[in-house]
Order: sequence, then structure tokens, then C-alpha cells
Amino acid sequence: MKLEPFALERWQSVWENKVAWNLSESGVHPLRVEEIAVSDADRHAVLAQELGYTQTNGTAELREAIAVLYPGAGIEQVEVTNGGSEANYIALWHLVEPGDEVVMMLPNYMQIRGIVRALGGALIPWTLIEDSTRWRPDLNALDTLVTARTKLIVVCNPNNPTGARLTSPELDEVCRIAGRVGAWVISDEIYRGAELDRVETPSMWGRYERVIVTSGLSKAYGLPGLRIGWVVAPTAIIDALWGVHDYTSIAPGAVNDRLARIALSRRDQILARTRGIVAANYPLVRKWIEKRAAKISHVPPEAGAILLARYRHAINSTALVEQIRREKSVLVVPGDHFEMDGYLRIGFGNHPGHVASALELVGEVLDGIQ
Repeated sequence: MKLEPFALERWQSVWENKVAWNLSESGVHPLRVEEIAVSDADRHAVLAQELGYTQTNGTAELREAIAVLYPGAGIEQVEVTNGGSEANYIALWHLVEPGDEVVMMLPNYMQIRGIVRALGGALIPWTLIEDSTRWRPDLNALDTLVTARTKLIVVCNPNNPTGARLTSPELDEVCRIAGRVGAWVISDEIYRGAELDRVETPSMWGRYERVIVTSGLSKAYGLPGLRIGWVVAPTAIIDALWGVHDYTSIAPGAVNDRLARIALSRRDQILARTRGIVAANYPLVRKWIEKRAAKISHVPPEAGAILLARYRHAINSTALVEQIRREKSVLVVPGDHFEMDGYLRIGFGNHPGHVASALELVGEVLDGIQ
């Protein structure tokens, strides 16, 4: 098994702590521990937490809190992982075998692509259509792409990097198509809860017996440093994934598990904060783009603190973001990292002043390119 370089993660890892202005993140500005553990009882519980191995698949209390988010699920259908990335990794490791076809929504977080290829799977791209009002799924195309050789369909809902989301009827149709050949569906829902209109994105869970949902606290919850993710799936799959997890990180951190339980007990307040940030900051980016409408355009995002902007300047996206980083110390993500040259992913989940100032610097570079 040979993994290809993960361009997006390496780009961010190298530069995100070295630049003055970071617009590469796809989540909102992170919370502090004191903003999660707000009561004396919660703070005492965190400080009194023993630092031994916790329950390796997540404490029963944490799995119960996660199961509540998915009607009909019980704790035996939840596996806690170290971040949503590990959730995706163990699910793919279990399911994908050499020669399996995996139909993957694009654009998307390219971790899936790298793992599928490393496992010997054949990746079949399923590309969203860019309309004037939304990035929408081409369900007729999906119906054609899915064949008896299809092992798995992968969606990201809400989507990274476009901020698009699928409707309930669209999710039902994805499941119908999967059911036609008995394929599995993995739905990465880590941005669920970060909607601009404050209406929670529908989950894939419960629509089909072969659905696997991955998620975590990194994006919509603003808690990437906790490294808490999860898989929700049929019990037999969860039992198998626990066995895979034994070969990776074994268990979530004890303090992380404790803080995750506290965070989920305050879910409504935390997601209200997130939705307030994206609703306040998106207009800053929209106005910035509108000032340059002759050269930059975008489809309004529906969820998440990200959008995908198309530019018309005659320069490769990786070369462009490197010029922006070098000249202005601002980090944005090139469309190349999503096989979408000619686009930039802009993250707007930071403080409004940070976002506005960083955008002005990016604009100075763009305005100087013919």
C-alpha cells in the first residue's frame, strides 16, 4: 500500500503557522477549553480526568450522545475515532479491496481519493454541476456511473470545498441508485450544523441499510484540536471497524472524550455560534467578490465557512496562491488541490477583521494580474 502525497494537508501543514493571514481553514475560529467547560462541575471533571486509556471505541456516554444525533441509532452503531479523517480511513480500509470501483463526488476532500487508490480501488469521478444558484448533483450521471462493479458511493454533505448541500430527495435518490446494485454509501457530514440559513442539513442516516456516516467535532463545532470523530453504521460494520481501529490509534484521548461529551451537551449553543460566524462573515467575501465581478465569481455556499471562487486571471491556481503567500503572507487553497484549476477555496471562519484584512491583501495581488 503506497499513499500518494496529500497536497492540501501538506500545503496547510507547512504554511498555516508561518503566514500572517490564514484563509485556508475550512472550519470556524476554534473554541477554547474554558468556553466548553463553562460550569464548575465541568471544569472539575476535566481536571480530575485520569489520563489512562479510555474505552477504545469511545466511552458509552460519548457514543450515546452521538447516537442521539441519528434517529434510530444506538451506541452499538457508533465508533469514536481520532478525528473525522480516521473515521473515513478505517471505513475505507475495511470496505475497499483491489479492483473495487468507488464513485466519488467531486470536488471533494481528497483524502478519500488517496486512500482508495492506495488500496487498489478504481476511482470513478462524479462531478457536481455548477449552476448560477447552487452546486447540484447530477443524479442522472450517477445512475449511469454506478454499475454492478460499484462497491461504494462517497458523498460529502455539506460539501467541501463548495459549501453545497444535498436535499432529502437527492439523498434518497443516491440511496436508490446504490440499492440497485447493493453498493455502500459513505456520507461525510462533518460540516453539518454550519448552515448559513440555520436549517440543519439532512443526514444520509436511516435512508438505506448500507449507509455509513462519518463526522466529528472539527468543522461545524469549531473543535479541531479535540481530534474527535465518529462513524455511525450498521452494528456489524461498527464491530469490524473497531477491529481496524485497533490497528490505528487504538483509542481517543481521555481528556478529548470528556470534553467531547461536554461539548455535545451544549450542541445547540455551539452550533448557534458557528452559524452566527458564517452568516456574519460570508457577506464580507461576497462583497469582495462583487467588487471584482469581471474577474471573479462564485456560487453562494449553503453551509460551512468556505466557498469556491472561480477566477479568470491567466495563471495556474497553485502558482497564484504561492504568489499570494510570498507577497502578502496570506494562505488560501488552490483549486488544483481539488482537481479544479482556475478556482480558489476561501475560508471565512475567522474573526471578521482578520477575514476582511486578508481578503484586501489577496485582492491587491489579483488586481495586479492581467
